[in-house]
Amino acid sequence: MAAILVIDDNAALRDGMAVSLSRSGHEVVAASGGAEGLAAAEKRRFDLVVTDLKMEGIDGLEVTRRLRAKDPLAALLVVTAFGTIETAVAAMKEGALDFLTKPFSPEVLRAKVDKALEVARLRRESERLRERASGLADALAGPFDPKGLIGSSPPMRELLAALPRVAASETAALVTGESGTGKELVARAIHDLSPRRDGPFVTVNCAALPEGLLESELFGHERGAFTGAVKRKLGRFELADEGTLFLDEIGELPLSLQAKLLRLLQEHEFQRVGGEETLRADVRVVAATNRELAKEAEAGRFRQDLYYRIAIVPLRLPPLRERPGDVRELAEHFVRKHAPRVNRKVRGISEEAHAALARHGWPGNVRELENAIERALVFAEGDRIEPDQLPELSAARGAGLPVLSGERALPELLEEIERQLIAQAYERAKGKKTETARLLGIKTSALYYKLEKYGFIAKGAGGGGEAAD
Repeated sequence: MAAILVIDDNAALRDGMAVSLSRSGHEVVAASGGAEGLAAAEKRRFDLVVTDLKMEGIDGLEVTRRLRAKDPLAALLVVTAFGTIETAVAAMKEGALDFLTKPFSPEVLRAKVDKALEVARLRRESERLRERASGLADALAGPFDPKGLIGSSPPMRELLAALPRVAASETAALVTGESGTGKELVARAIHDLSPRRDGPFVTVNCAALPEGLLESELFGHERGAFTGAVKRKLGRFELADEGTLFLDEIGELPLSLQAKLLRLLQEHEFQRVGGEETLRADVRVVAATNRELAKEAEAGRFRQDLYYRIAIVPLRLPPLRERPGDVRELAEHFVRKHAPRVNRKVRGISEEAHAALARHGWPGNVRELENAIERALVFAEGDRIEPDQLPELSAARGAGLPVLSGERALPELLEEIERQLIAQAYERAKGKKTETARLLGIKTSALYYKLEKYGFIAKGAGGGGEAAD
């Protein structure tokens, strides 16, 4: 039931109201005057305050003013004598919901309290919905674009095939991958393919905010919780109720907040900063990180219990260097995406420019490729992007020898080394296939197959001899 504060300096009336309301199942705190009542209201939030108007010291009208100044939605019921109805009307102008005229029976008290509690509940629900709508205007992401996840390479096909199964479940998912690989796109896909697709998709970048603000951003805060908290704010967990919350860069979450996050994931309960009320949120969490959280947990920099809770379904998004065959498809996608806004004349990318893109190591992954295409669109003069309009790209930059990490099998590592060597030879031969084949010591026919495989030339664009150069 409700938590009710009764304030009255008349002990008999105060105790009578407390007993009557307690018998109805409410939790009642009694205060012998205005000052004591205000002190009790500072320590916790009450669903309803019943206060006498005429009291020594701080009277009921002042109690009403102060409580409403502290919380504009504070629910108050005032008690007045028959001859001071005008004072009760003044209290209602200050925000009191209703008034009781002495003397009154326990039945009248309970009826008035029940009505006031229902009005207060509707007020708070209306305000919560208003705040949620306002907060979602900033927090909600746009609808998922299935074209955002581009790639037909084996690693991408495996990931895309897993997404519908992952989305159908309600378990937490952890998306791992280097910066710039598109982890948020995977999280959006999980949401849009899930039964929660009609609910909100809310994002939080755990690395973008200091610890104090991050706690408020996640869990919300009450008015006066800290300097600058001039009104109550709903946290991202409340905003994501019945939807999905994407926690980007969760590896940056301070240890002090990890325990609170774990409790929410296990119990679906939390408290706002500066609040005592326990709230519930029905939220599915999808987290992402570019760190190796298992190693972070072993080193004590990340809670092991939280790691096991969020990594029930692990999804690895491969870096672009592990799927070089996707570079061509991605580049053409970014032309279609940005050309209408940046340079409407451009319809595509020349084969020479595609070859230059394929030779690059892409240390910044998909994000770097998108930025490169957008920049090229700015400087493109014809209907195709040419090599000289691309930023300086070097096959060696960001490439290097692949690292043996246990995550990639030997055949994948050997393919990466082969791609880098072909890129170096192709660049040294200035794009001439016959010379490239000579430098590599392989047949021209074998070279064409590998150039197509690694995206240096379009599939089906092969030929023979110098005429093809």
